[in-house]
Amino acid sequence: MGEFVVIDGRFRLVLTGGAGAAVLAVGGVTGCAIGGEGKLASGDAADAVTITPANGTAQVRPDGTIEVKLSDGKLQNVTVQGQGATITGKFDGGRRTWRSTRTLTPGTSYTVTAQARDDGKTRTVTSSFTTLKADKTLSIVDVTPNVKGEKVGIGMPIIVRFDRPVANKAAVERTLRVTPDKPVEGSWRWISADQVVYRTKTYWQPHQTVRFHASLAGVNAGGGVYGAEDEQATLTIGAAQVTTGDIDGHHMTVTRDGKKLRTVPFSAGNGQTREYTTTSGVHLLMEKGNPVTMTSPGRKPGDAGYYKQVVNYAVRFSNSGQYVHSAPWSVGSQGSVNVSHGCLNVSPANAKWFYDVMQRGDVLKLTGTNREFEPDNGWGFWQLSYDEWRQGSALR
Repeated sequence: MGEFVVIDGRFRLVLTGGAGAAVLAVGGVTGCAIGGEGKLASGDAADAVTITPANGTAQVRPDGTIEVKLSDGKLQNVTVQGQGATITGKFDGGRRTWRSTRTLTPGTSYTVTAQARDDGKTRTVTSSFTTLKADKTLSIVDVTPNVKGEKVGIGMPIIVRFDRPVANKAAVERTLRVTPDKPVEGSWRWISADQVVYRTKTYWQPHQTVRFHASLAGVNAGGGVYGAEDEQATLTIGAAQVTTGDIDGHHMTVTRDGKKLRTVPFSAGNGQTREYTTTSGVHLLMEKGNPVTMTSPGRKPGDAGYYKQVVNYAVRFSNSGQYVHSAPWSVGSQGSVNVSHGCLNVSPANAKWFYDVMQRGDVLKLTGTNREFEPDNGWGFWQLSYDEWRQGSALR
């Protein structure tokens, strides 16, 4: 063990151990880091900078903290360099202490560089260490929406899916940050052990950019699992497109940014069974397909009620197979009678128009039936009040 001290006006390295000590003269030394405790010489005093983890330390826990302390003077700057996540930190009020404010990437080498100033002199101390290479890691495998250049509707959720179940949901949720250009309150809700969804209290303001960032690297996700790396995504919110329809009235009206675009006649579910009853509530448009092959759920050829139909210009609004789609065979019923298996049948011309103008995340509000849209039937998230929604957060 050893440290630099000033003896007779010269820097000397004092090695201690056993029963005695050795003193080595060193010329031209302006600073060093030994075991994470660099010594800054200023005049006849030794201003100690202590960096934790110590220089040369291995197997540092990714969820640990980097700390730099100065006994006298002020810390001017502290930087942390490594191939993993960008490490941020904060000084205390007197700039005598700096601590990192986020976790570290597993299996990564970092170098901490601290600059301190005292009596008009600035000196530099460094410390290098490596973090533990985790046996099990947690990664984000999908963020929806994720189509480059896509504009989405004002009801669009942010759906994050992980590559394994999350044990410590609170720790992981704390790393998730959503920053819209036009602020609005929102909350995360865990809908499964490996999936969490962000929904706003009110709809997004249209025509803006929303950024998602997960400072996941190094987070202790529970059960010996650490976050592998950070993740980010950008959403573009398009026009405020809202469709409202009365199933008993057989018409729906489409608006964009508050202005009416078109009223479309439709034929909804015939209501003979629950399965054939179109759901009432706040739906979100989920995806488009042209063409889409529709088959009767739970039935095979030869069963009563079996059908297989190819349709064009189909826009999905539930997981139970409800679409707005072209139905040339029922044009005579559209606007007057409900004859479908639960979809909204519209004319080929109206179907193409709706298909072309709609965005994922656009709002579709339907009323008039006794089958309430289920919150877990696709993107039925707006069926819950905001207070109900927030109960699914691990940070409630």
